[in-house]
Amino acid sequence: MKKRIFGFWLIALLSSLATYAQRTVTIDDNTEQHIFREGELECLEDFQGSYTFRDILRPEISARFRPNRTNTPQNDRLSSAYWYRISIDAGRPSSRDWLLEFFDQTIDELSAYAPDASGRYTEQVMGDSRPFRDRTFRHKNFEIKLPYKGKATYYFRVRSHQTADVIIVLRSVNRFVQYALDEYILFGIFYGMIFVFSFYNLLMFFAVRQVQYLYYVLYNLFVGLYEMCVDGIAYQYLWPRYAEWNQYAYGIALYGVSVFALLFTRSLLFTRRKAPGIDKIILGVLAARTVFFLYCLLWNRTLFNYKFLELIPLAIAFYAGLYVYRQGYRPARFFVLGYAFLTAGFIYKLLIMLHFEGLNFGAVTYYSLSICFVIEMICLSFAVGDKVRVLKRQKDLSQQQTIRQMAVNQKLKDALNTELEAQVEARTSQVKHQAEIIEEKNRELMAMNELLRDQASEISRMNELLQEDNRVLQTNVEQVTRARVLSSEVDFEEFSKIYPDNESCFEYLAGLKWQQGYHCRKCGNDHYFHGHLPFSRRCTKCGYDESAIAYTLLQNTKIPINKAFYMIFLIYTTKGKISSHKLSQILQIRQSTCWSFGNRIRKMMEEKKREPDRGGWSKIVYDPGRERGDIPADLEEMPG
Repeated sequence: MKKRIFGFWLIALLSSLATYAQRTVTIDDNTEQHIFREGELECLEDFQGSYTFRDILRPEISARFRPNRTNTPQNDRLSSAYWYRISIDAGRPSSRDWLLEFFDQTIDELSAYAPDASGRYTEQVMGDSRPFRDRTFRHKNFEIKLPYKGKATYYFRVRSHQTADVIIVLRSVNRFVQYALDEYILFGIFYGMIFVFSFYNLLMFFAVRQVQYLYYVLYNLFVGLYEMCVDGIAYQYLWPRYAEWNQYAYGIALYGVSVFALLFTRSLLFTRRKAPGIDKIILGVLAARTVFFLYCLLWNRTLFNYKFLELIPLAIAFYAGLYVYRQGYRPARFFVLGYAFLTAGFIYKLLIMLHFEGLNFGAVTYYSLSICFVIEMICLSFAVGDKVRVLKRQKDLSQQQTIRQMAVNQKLKDALNTELEAQVEARTSQVKHQAEIIEEKNRELMAMNELLRDQASEISRMNELLQEDNRVLQTNVEQVTRARVLSSEVDFEEFSKIYPDNESCFEYLAGLKWQQGYHCRKCGNDHYFHGHLPFSRRCTKCGYDESAIAYTLLQNTKIPINKAFYMIFLIYTTKGKISSHKLSQILQIRQSTCWSFGNRIRKMMEEKKREPDRGGWSKIVYDPGRERGDIPADLEEMPG
């Protein structure tokens, strides 16, 4: 955006009033570059950030400019905007072209107002919050070409969310090209060293599988990323289209530097074993740093500007190195040396930020932290190598001790083998003698075993005879018992030994019904399979299911089947002379039920008297010729 302000006489008047105390920088062909220092740079703080360039030219505001008291002015209040002005006299004949360059690449907003020959001011807007492609010169720094070779005053408005150094340098174009090329060569060497160190240690990690190498690689890479963010190289080459990311990428890089520096410290110095107290402090700082990082990233990114907080993990790592080194761990000496340089670099930059002007030495001051990072990187590499050498020396000592121990063990083994051979020989003769005794005993045992086998055979034969006699005896006992039960008056308990439960009664009835084979009453089929009720049979052809009590005297009776059997037995053995009251007392059944079922039994007995073959009491239980219709309907079917 360009603004033209007319009235050159008014501008000249205001400029003369405002610059009365300011030193004018005079340049000619002999001038290669000039860095604006104290007295040559005037500053005005705009607390609200509301002043426009037209406001700055007003006499009452222009009079508020004051000479800068430091060689490196900074925006101490991040909420304010800062106006700067310089006076340059290039009126002498000169064939050179000139540039104004701002060193600090972290300035968010930089507006430059430069006059031309007609006295009109042109605004040029720059800053790392704008896309990189909008810059006039594709360089990491901010450059402004001087459009006028006379005496003029230049104004600059600076605003940034983080502390920025306002270092203004006047250079000839030739000097700028030479300086830029030299600087980029140095950057290439610096970042090349980081890459080489990282790649070498990555190969070492894959070779020896020690995590310290991986931590060191990540630490170096984050150091390189942070330096690229600070130098502006990252914005130029890595993410030139993402200005928003460029505002806080340095904070992420610093977090990675702190975290992996502490992890590398724990791994290299064995703090968990050599300094447990410091190890707990390191873990606590890691947790606190992570919480602070997440808070900055998610809620308040302006807190990333507090870079001096990185002194805390740096100091802890440095102290851990000193503590472990005093305990006699030699690889810590290079670690301490490296962190001593890095700590000195941080302190030096902090003092510069606090405006200790006697410590500012130009370019060396600006790149002092990068130089310290390189020295620290070299020292840490020596520390890692020294640790490997110590481990290798310990391994060699262990191997030599193992070899010596193996030689001692071999001598002991030879002596032991000689002693064992003598003992084995003596033991062998003793074993041979005992073997002869054992062999003689074995022969005697074999003879005894042969005799025992003959006796065992005889015992087996006698056992078989006894078993056969037992079976015959048991059969005879059962037959005698059955015959005695069926031929004499016995009680229900003794009778129940023959028919102890319903299943034995059903089995007996099934044997009576189908002792001549099965024939279906419906279709005459001879094949069956088991039915739903116990010992019932179901026709395979028509599916008729006939129970064991169907078509028997027990059909449709509600008396338990074993008691019904006993009632039939009692009436049959007493030839029907036992009364229903006696039956009710014996069987614990109602007298009416005993009377009804007893009449059926007596009726069946009367019918059997007329038959030549009465067949005993079983013929009363089952009559093949009786149909279901002959059963009185007043009796309920017995529960299954």
